[in-house]
Amino acid sequence: MKAKLFISLALGLTHAAVAAAKLNVVATFPDFGVIAQAVGGDNIKITTLARGTEDPHFVDARPSFIRVLNQADVLLEGGAELEVGWLPPLLTGARNAKILIDGPGRVVMSRGIRLLGLPTGPIDRSMGDVHPAGNPHYWLDPANGKIMAGQLAEVFSRLDAANADAYRANLKKFSDRLDQKIADWTKALEPYRGVKVVTYHKSYEYFAERFGLSVVGQIEPKPGIEPSPTHITALIPRMKLEGVKLLLIEPNRPRRTPDYVAKATGARLLLLPDKVGAHEKVTDYIGLFDYDVAQIVAALKESK
Repeated sequence: MKAKLFISLALGLTHAAVAAAKLNVVATFPDFGVIAQAVGGDNIKITTLARGTEDPHFVDARPSFIRVLNQADVLLEGGAELEVGWLPPLLTGARNAKILIDGPGRVVMSRGIRLLGLPTGPIDRSMGDVHPAGNPHYWLDPANGKIMAGQLAEVFSRLDAANADAYRANLKKFSDRLDQKIADWTKALEPYRGVKVVTYHKSYEYFAERFGLSVVGQIEPKPGIEPSPTHITALIPRMKLEGVKLLLIEPNRPRRTPDYVAKATGARLLLLPDKVGAHEKVTDYIGLFDYDVAQIVAALKESK
C-alpha cells in the first residue's frame, strides 16, 4: 500500500515537473502568439499582452503586464519601434534579465524580414509617426509568417533542447500549410492584380505588395495624424481620378471620415482586420488571411 502511494506521489511530481518545464512565452500581440503556439505546441505556455482590437502603437499598458513579464522565459516583440510607446516602461518594472535587450529570451519578430517604407532622409515629428526602421506592420504579408516561425523554432530549440525535434516538426507543418494557403490566396486575388485602394493608415502595405494591390493614398495625411478637411478635400478628387475601388480601414478606426470619403468617391468601404482578434471570426494567423482575402474578393466582385 505504501509502495503504491509512493509511486502515485512520484508520478504526480513527475507530471508537475513536466508541466512546469513548459516555456513561459509572452507575446506583445496575438499574431505573434498564435504563430508561437503553432511552433511550440504543447511545450509552451502563451500569454498575449495586447488585444487584436487595440491600435498596436497605443496599447493600454496595464500594471498587471509587469507581473506577466517578470515571469516570462521568452518575450516576443514586433520590433521596428512598434511597441516603443508602451513596452519599455513595463520591461523596466518587470526586472527580468531573461527578456532584456540582450537576454536569451528576447525575440524581435522583425529580425530577418525586409521592411518596407524605410525613410530616405532626416526624420522629425512634423512627418507624423514615422518609423526609422521601416513599416512595422510586416505580419500582413503571410510569407513573413514563415520567417517569424523559423526564428521561433530556433529560439525554442535553443532554450528547450529536449523538445527541439518537436519544434522543428511543428515548424515544417506550419510552413507547408502556409505555402499552400499563400498559393490559394494568390490565385483568388490574381484577377484583381493592380486594383487601386486607399487605406486609413499604412497598415496594409505588405498585404498589398504580396497580392498585387496598388495603394495610392491614405485617409491620414501623415502616419498617426488624424485627417484634416484640407487633406480629405484633396484626396476625394484624386481617388475619383485614379478609379479607386476599395477603401480599407482597420476595425478600430473611427468611421465618420471614411464613410464620407467612400460615399463621395463610390469606393467600397471595407473594415478589414489587420490582426488576429480584430474580428470575432479571426482567431488564428491563417484565418486572418482567409477572412481578409474572402472579403476583398467579394467586394471587388460586387463592384464590377
